[in-house]
Amino acid sequence: MPSRRTVLKGLALAVAASAVPLPAFADTGYIPPLRQMRGMWIASVVNINWPSKPGLSVEEQKAEYLAWLDLAIQRKLNSVFVQIRPTADAFWPSSFEPWSQWLTGTQGQDPGYDPLAFLVEETHKRGLTFHAWFNPYRVSMQSDPAKLHPSHPGRQHPDWILPFGGKLYYNPGMPEVRKFCQDAMLDAITRYDIDGLHFDDYFYPTNTTAFDDSAAFAKYGAGFPDLATWRRNNVDLMVSEMQQRVRQAKPEVSWGISPSGIWRNKSSDPLGSDTAGGQSYDNLHADTRGWVKKGWLDYIAPQIYWYIGQPPADYSKLIPWWSDVADGTNTLLWIGQAAYKAGDPAQTAPQWQDPAELSKHLTLNRDHPQVSGDIWFSAGDVRDDRIGSITTAVKDHYQHPALPPVLPRLAGGEPPSRPVVAYALRRANRVEVRTVATGRDEPFQFAIFRSSDGNVSFDDARNLVAVVPGGRQARWTDPDGKRGDRYYTVAVDRVGRTSRPSHGFRVV
Repeated sequence: MPSRRTVLKGLALAVAASAVPLPAFADTGYIPPLRQMRGMWIASVVNINWPSKPGLSVEEQKAEYLAWLDLAIQRKLNSVFVQIRPTADAFWPSSFEPWSQWLTGTQGQDPGYDPLAFLVEETHKRGLTFHAWFNPYRVSMQSDPAKLHPSHPGRQHPDWILPFGGKLYYNPGMPEVRKFCQDAMLDAITRYDIDGLHFDDYFYPTNTTAFDDSAAFAKYGAGFPDLATWRRNNVDLMVSEMQQRVRQAKPEVSWGISPSGIWRNKSSDPLGSDTAGGQSYDNLHADTRGWVKKGWLDYIAPQIYWYIGQPPADYSKLIPWWSDVADGTNTLLWIGQAAYKAGDPAQTAPQWQDPAELSKHLTLNRDHPQVSGDIWFSAGDVRDDRIGSITTAVKDHYQHPALPPVLPRLAGGEPPSRPVVAYALRRANRVEVRTVATGRDEPFQFAIFRSSDGNVSFDDARNLVAVVPGGRQARWTDPDGKRGDRYYTVAVDRVGRTSRPSHGFRVV
């Protein structure tokens, strides 16, 4: 089943971001959304993206990460999803699990700094949101418990882990394991200024008894008709409890999952999609549709890693299906996009050799207002842009900046104070804009709008010319500004709520 499970190639990737300017944008008359998730996954397991290899110096690790942030800004993204617990380990000094081997090459070895503190701080400096990406149950990419660090919970509690497929996993059927995993992840959320807690698509690794959790089933499975139903309930408990604990600990943090793109096929369930691929409900015991309908997630980001028209899983059939699932709920729908397939010589389908395929995905999304953005897998492919597919998508769809979506449950909170445009002055064929916050709290971002005639809609992203990092004040230079233009600023807080717009400042 195509997902991140099939693309862990362990590539040591260089991180020099291209500085090639993007093409100019044509005005198509389409009104783009003011709010849209534009994210990319930065994978750490087997050093897919960052760090590019274990054992880099602190300075090298930091420089690589800053290059990924530069790339996100160049591609007009507004969020990053960074894998900070890939294999029951930590990219921060955790009292629950050892330092990650993907940092130094040796599990448990201190990297010499606090990576997570650095990641969050530098991401926020650039006005990007930081989503902490966790793998809930995977313990190791190899199957020998003796190779885990002596302090690892899997060594301290050998009954907690199970081997399968050459890897080790925590046993999701043990309540103490479930609570421990939640504790380990919430440690990062409560100690760091993180914007989101994000799970990937790994739950149970199989739907067979080859994953031998028979002892846990015998102990805890009473009342369930079969092993699969019990396993599915265990995953449901992880998801529902995680929601409750995140909201209790830090309600401003978003909580979501990026599952495999097929819940169930219509042949298995009349509620399923018109597909014939692997089913997360059955194969991974992940009731992804149920989570949305029960309101257990702030967002869901299904990995729809297939091209338009692809049998047996057609992108153009799955987008309407997921839109219908999300419709009428408070669960936002973002789409996982397969940047890794575009231009890959191993992808023999001509669609994946078409530079416009991914752009066509986003065009199709426009017909489904339930879709409020996309996340690209992975950062290395966003950078490599093998056949210009990313450049094409950016040119076609990211002409204007976009604020990240605001969660429905947080939208009604207190908005930030209205800012002031201190000046907008023409200097050497460009306009310099200075905006100043007025409230006690410093905004996370400033959204700058421009109008040529004073008639401006602040719901129309065509008037949005920049989203800049916040603070007490900010300066921004508009290379396209001219005399007579009016500039307005809106303050944006950490969860995306916006202030009333400032008064306009006319350039003379």
